Amino acid sequence: MGSTGFMFTLSVLLIVGAAAGVVAQRRAGRAGRAGRCGRSGPSGPSGLSGLDAEVEANHWLIRLGGGLVPPDARAWAGADETAGRALTSAAECHRAARDRLSTARTAGEYEEVTRVAREGLEHLRVARTALGQPVLAGLGTVSPRAARFPAVGGACAATSR
Repeated sequence: MGSTGFMFTLSVLLIVGAAAGVVAQRRAGRAGRAGRCGRSGPSGPSGLSGLDAEVEANHWLIRLGGGLVPPDARAWAGADETAGRALTSAAECHRAARDRLSTARTAGEYEEVTRVAREGLEHLRVARTALGQPVLAGLGTVSPRAARFPAVGGACAATSR
């Protein structure tokens, strides 16, 4: 009977040890995936988690892409130089943000995508104003620098690293 009790105790300990090992392994695997994919872990400068920052970056990139579709193509075709430069800059910001989004893995990288997309929206706002078209709600405010110097250089500042 002493040997049966020992075998039962040993079996229970082995089962509990195996279950604890599986739980520990799953937790370590989850933490490793989150660190690689930027889905959780330390927040970026704005305090957003990696997933929240990714969602926000996608939101602003989609808004910029939608804003680049002209509601009246004839008005955009006859754009003056200021509007043309602003539209080109907005398109370059869209391309740069899209490229950065494809490689972003941390909250900070996603926030950089957001910043570039919002810069593109500012260029788009300048272009619409120059064309006399209504500025869509939610395009953000034009920074004082962008208002004084619309589409300076004709390029998105994010294209140069």
